[in-house]
Amino acid sequence: MKIKIYHLITILALLGLGACNNQNADSETEVAIPVSVEDLKPGFIEQTINTTGTVAATKEASLLTEMSGRYALAVNPATGKPFMLGDKVKQGQVIVQLEDEEYVNNIGLEAKKLNLDISEQQYTKQKSLFDKGGVTQSELSNAEVSAVNARDSYKLAQIQLEKMKVRAPFTGVITGLPYFTAGTKVASNAEVATLMSYETLNLEVNLPEKYINEVDKNQVIRVMNYTLPEDTLQGKVGALSPAISTETRTFKGNLEVQNEALKLRPGMFVQAEIILDRKDSVIVIPKDVILSNQRGKSVFIVVKGTAEQKQVTLGYENQDRVEITSGLKANDRLVVKGFETLRDRSKVKIIK
Repeated sequence: MKIKIYHLITILALLGLGACNNQNADSETEVAIPVSVEDLKPGFIEQTINTTGTVAATKEASLLTEMSGRYALAVNPATGKPFMLGDKVKQGQVIVQLEDEEYVNNIGLEAKKLNLDISEQQYTKQKSLFDKGGVTQSELSNAEVSAVNARDSYKLAQIQLEKMKVRAPFTGVITGLPYFTAGTKVASNAEVATLMSYETLNLEVNLPEKYINEVDKNQVIRVMNYTLPEDTLQGKVGALSPAISTETRTFKGNLEVQNEALKLRPGMFVQAEIILDRKDSVIVIPKDVILSNQRGKSVFIVVKGTAEQKQVTLGYENQDRVEITSGLKANDRLVVKGFETLRDRSKVKIIK
């Protein structure tokens, strides 16, 4: 019986020794955690304010007739066809021409022009005679009055005829063109076209109160629209209100967007960034690799196959990236993937 107990104790002791040896082997063979790294290089970061809004044309007009007449749409010299929606027009270009023969005849432009020519010739003749003593001052004055009256009458006739034309008050794009059958009579004060100028667009925004001393006129802005993912337009800060809304704790700003290629259209919803400041030659990293703990903010870097946890201090930040003011330096190998399961001094294997 004693022999059997002795053998049992020996077997248990051997099993225990084997388990201890396995534990030591496991602790000595730590599995390297796969990670991806980014070699840090000096870069730049901007301090920005993000805001959104709807862009509007800088100029907009409804073009109305000044008199009644038969409708005729003018021909666009650039296309050789009647004007249509989306056509560009230059300031002063005729878009609609009204026709009324009776009105034109009553004005008598040709007769007024002939009378002006005769009156000016008579005044010139009388002035020559007056210089030679052939006519009196009164006769010269009467000739001058006749010439002035004839000139005024002719200019008035031109103004009256001009009312039959609807011209573009500024260079822009036709955004509305109500349909009228050619030759039909339209009344005075009828809308025959709408025009917009949007080579520069206005964007009215509400900015948080805390930025009122940081936003200045002429600061650079960037503007993006989801329909134009590859295009970022430039602009500047225009007018700024000095007053804070007591309801929203914001102040109004007007941003001017450069839109020479007319890629943005009035009424589009856009995202804008106001650039307050920029830092160059600084360490900038992705925001999503930063860990938070009781000691503050930290990241992992790789040194000789080992992960080292570094406490960092943050500076400027934007939507995706943040400046590191202390804790990292150029050429550090920052862990950007696989950091979630790391501990300080963990063994790591770098993968692509």
